Amino acid sequence: MTIDPLLQPSLATPHAPAAVPGRLWALVPCAGTGSRAVAAPPSAPAIAPSTASGGSTVSAFGALAGAAGEPPPPPLPKQYHLVAGHPMVMHTLAAFAGVGRLAGTLVAVAPGDHFLDAHVHPSFFVVGCGGPTRAATVQGGLKALQERGAQKDDWVLVHDAARCLVTAEQIDRLIDVCAHDSVGGLLAHQLADTLKTSIDGPGGVRVASTVDRSNKWLAQTPQMFRIGPLLDALAKVGTNVTDEASAMEAMGLHPRLVPGGAQNFKVTYPDDFALAEAVLAQRGHGTTLARFGGERGHGVIETGRKTIF
Repeated sequence: MTIDPLLQPSLATPHAPAAVPGRLWALVPCAGTGSRAVAAPPSAPAIAPSTASGGSTVSAFGALAGAAGEPPPPPLPKQYHLVAGHPMVMHTLAAFAGVGRLAGTLVAVAPGDHFLDAHVHPSFFVVGCGGPTRAATVQGGLKALQERGAQKDDWVLVHDAARCLVTAEQIDRLIDVCAHDSVGGLLAHQLADTLKTSIDGPGGVRVASTVDRSNKWLAQTPQMFRIGPLLDALAKVGTNVTDEASAMEAMGLHPRLVPGGAQNFKVTYPDDFALAEAVLAQRGHGTTLARFGGERGHGVIETGRKTIF
């Protein structure tokens, strides 16, 4: 498949790698169901990714639905819904494919999940080590990395599959800031809106008070920590924590906050799909097209991209 010459620059990694103590790995938990997102329609017609409009709400399994006498397929996890013509997670993985310092990117999926078999690419590998919670999936992913040679002192960047608007530049900035930090850190966005607490009152929910927002941040991902300390923290704190920084905080540590950006939001609710698609359309989503090709299942092998797997 020929890549548009205008997209070729996106294959390069302009960032000059800095000396980092310990190797760098990425871990993308991809085992959730996205229950708050729009459900995949049970009989949606198949639409080619290159011509689909509103593809973010169309099941990539749509072609399998509606056959006479066959039950509808199960709802498609939100990370596989189409956004700008590609499954959402492929935009996420395109950003990590642009970070040349990574030794490997592991996508942790639920056992038996073979969706990404149609999107094989040397910049990432898939392991069916997902668990019932995000933290359990991260634990499984960390152990899978160790089985493939990762050491306890290596760094891991854990990133939500549904934060599909992250950029390689943001990931590189997090690495630069945290690589020599004693704890690690995370991308975050300082709260700009006025923050309220609520109470149930006559006629509905009402304002209880206004909270000082000056030191309030919205946690984002990637979150970057050493593999050994993160595994220890998750083992001691349990798997109900909602992010890796919370586990490290419970150990008495203070992860570093690295400014991310408003566009690095987690696609969660139906309206978020349209917003993500609009942002990618504005960007041209050239990075995803250049790295993974314009059609499902027809990836482009990126020249110069190395992987040990």
